[in-house]
Amino acid sequence: MLHYKRILLKLSGEALAGDKGYGIDARIVDRYAEEVKRTLSLGAEIALVIGGGNIFRGLSSAAAIMDRVQADHMGMLATVINSLAFQDALERKGVFTRLMSAIKMEQVAEPFIRRRAIRHLEKERVVIFGAGTGNPYFTTDTAASLRAVEIEADVIVKGTRVGGVYDSDPEKNPEAEMYKSISYLDVLKKNLRVMDLTAITLCRENLLPIVVMNMNVEGNLARLLGGETVGTLVHQGGE
Repeated sequence: MLHYKRILLKLSGEALAGDKGYGIDARIVDRYAEEVKRTLSLGAEIALVIGGGNIFRGLSSAAAIMDRVQADHMGMLATVINSLAFQDALERKGVFTRLMSAIKMEQVAEPFIRRRAIRHLEKERVVIFGAGTGNPYFTTDTAASLRAVEIEADVIVKGTRVGGVYDSDPEKNPEAEMYKSISYLDVLKKNLRVMDLTAITLCRENLLPIVVMNMNVEGNLARLLGGETVGTLVHQGGE
């Protein structure tokens, strides 16, 4: 029996770039798609939200002179590009996939309709949510939290390139210590930047747990759903 049945997997756009730092590394996308396929075969229902920072980030220095709303809309379109790439990788592996967009673009994606998204999941299709929330000023972290609540997910899994949540940046501080579990309130108090403030607050209000784990370790996602302790669990704790 799975520890989590329905999950929302949040991946950053930068993760898809791999060592290139920009654009899409097909090998990375293929590896992540294989992890999703393996987990799907266990009986899980999987939805994804993918960032767009590998293509365009609304808060980047390049966008500094732009109108914020315009820049954010460019970021939303970047998430759709990444979503299309991931959809292609999954479908080449024989995984039935649906891309749903918060911005109307019927030629490439279905409009986001909550009941339809849940029905796709029940039919064992992977659902990818593109274009964020469809509104400027909201990050893809917030979009992931919102969609997870809407589809009644059991957990948000944030796939990163580090083991979990640390007391300081493990890529800069080799002495950084990883938390096995931590409360939403402590994440906010310690400013640990697991997800943005709006996303954490939304998860806290809806008692939606978050697991932060290293997506680059083969089999991590399947082990998590199988009940093994992987990464860091962010939950209500002793609040």
